[in-house]
Amino acid sequence: MIALSGVAALLPYAGILLAAIVEGEIAYMAAAALVAEGRLHPLPVLVAGALGATIGDQAYFYLFRGCVPRWLTRYPSLRQNVGPLIGRVRRHDSLMVLLIRFAPGLRIALAAACAAANVPARKFSTLSLISAFIWATALLALVAWLGPTYLAQYGLGGWRGALAAGVVILVMFRMLAVYERRAIERTD
Repeated sequence: MIALSGVAALLPYAGILLAAIVEGEIAYMAAAALVAEGRLHPLPVLVAGALGATIGDQAYFYLFRGCVPRWLTRYPSLRQNVGPLIGRVRRHDSLMVLLIRFAPGLRIALAAACAAANVPARKFSTLSLISAFIWATALLALVAWLGPTYLAQYGLGGWRGALAAGVVILVMFRMLAVYERRAIERTD
């Protein structure tokens, strides 16, 4: 491992933060694989990933506050399409905010639904931060340590085990998003 000093040592973590704001899982799991290889320190990866994730989720929530109710009154077809999701958020607002991090493909829609359902900003921000740290901790533990440790007995130790664990987790997240979409459509 090449030792970097000063600002250059912080660049990978700044990249993780920015990537987590924009995208989420794939970049963060790549960082966790680098933790498994010993190339990155786990604590800054965890903090950068969690902060980036919550910044990204909250950006959409605050962007949509005030806009979504106006759009719903202006476009009745939009109200009909997103009504079930907003209804679900109204019934289970805390749970829905906590699930945003674990529902890829629905994050923007869930944040917009939370804004439309008038989830209090402090509640959304607090729960989003908690959820982001749970998400980052779980992914880091699974990809950097548990996956490679367990998969080493099958010849997939180190970065290969981290990559395999990351792919399995990504597939599980996608399946969860499909399930959540179908559940929302059934309530319609």
